[in-house]
Amino acid sequence: MKEQLLDTLKNSRNYTLSVAEAMPHESFDFKPSAEVWSFGELMDHIAYSITWWTENYINGNEITWNPPPEKDSKDDIIVYLKNTYDSLKSTIESQEIAGNAVHGFHATIDHITHHRGQAVTYLRCKGITPPEYIY
Repeated sequence: MKEQLLDTLKNSRNYTLSVAEAMPHESFDFKPSAEVWSFGELMDHIAYSITWWTENYINGNEITWNPPPEKDSKDDIIVYLKNTYDSLKSTIESQEIAGNAVHGFHATIDHITHHRGQAVTYLRCKGITPPEYIY
């Protein structure tokens, strides 16, 4: 079971980072409409949410939603994404994952997928072909 979760996590990490890398630095502030997050804000949200979902739904430690200040650059956001994915990987590797933690893992991945799908749409709005999804 743990290997399956780690494979799913690796796939999510690789594709999320590929999507983030596909957007040029100068377009990280792009919004397809005024009422939504910018691409950078969306990627920053994904990164913080990995930490929040991990604590609340995998580790069972109730924490409030309290994201740090948003990262200012593409490079900083990509480092943030890598760090939060690595932290989740360490959590999965170091714990016995069962029951609610498995459900929490899948909820975390589902949340990432939801927002990454939005990010793919942002790329298309900018005329950028998104990276191919590999399962």
